Amino acid sequence: MANGDEQGLSLHHVTVRFGGLLALDDVSLRVAPGRVVGIIGPNGAGKTTLFNVICGFVAPQSGAITLDGRAFRPRAHQLSKHGIARTLQGVGQFGGMTVLDNVLVGQRRGGGDVEAAYAALERCGVAEFAQAYPGMLPYAKRTRVELARALVSRPRILMLDEPAGGLDAEEIDWLADLIREAETTVLLVEHHMDLVMSVCDEILVLDFGKPIALGTPGEIRTDAKVAEAYLGAAA
Repeated sequence: MANGDEQGLSLHHVTVRFGGLLALDDVSLRVAPGRVVGIIGPNGAGKTTLFNVICGFVAPQSGAITLDGRAFRPRAHQLSKHGIARTLQGVGQFGGMTVLDNVLVGQRRGGGDVEAAYAALERCGVAEFAQAYPGMLPYAKRTRVELARALVSRPRILMLDEPAGGLDAEEIDWLADLIREAETTVLLVEHHMDLVMSVCDEILVLDFGKPIALGTPGEIRTDAKVAEAYLGAAA
């Protein structure tokens, strides 16, 4: 399976069970460097479980992950060492720390670069709130702080877990521009279909843990299985 010439992150026939529940069923996916790959599906389709496998929060019963063609056994506390950053649903920030300190936490080992943290906040349009506490900010601003915390380490792979949740149309347009200009590999789990279709190079569709389609936004739009399992249900 190892292939030193293959760059990027790959999942190979990953299966995850929680008791009698099959959360992921033989899922394979290659995420090439610089690509934006979306993962969509109805609630309970296995999207967050897939993210948790990549991050080492969940161990698959079978299958494997490779990074640059070599076996990758992720550990949550070592993700930054591998250049992987993830945002969380619901914005998981430390309420007792300032916005600036929250972003500093996102830096890789040897962090503490305040200038870089301010630059990330500026890039996300929230530098003026650096000395505020997250709980003082509107949800949309806290989402921007979460993105700044992920971006400050200049990750090679940026994992975005439903970043458009709770955002209005203007904020979603801003988010789309940020993703397009991220200059990194992006994995995006998202229910907001307009965002997914506008920024992704490729989309994986899951239904009850099983991959039912993989293709470009144009191919996914016209896929009958996707319309039945997800797009039709959301209409």
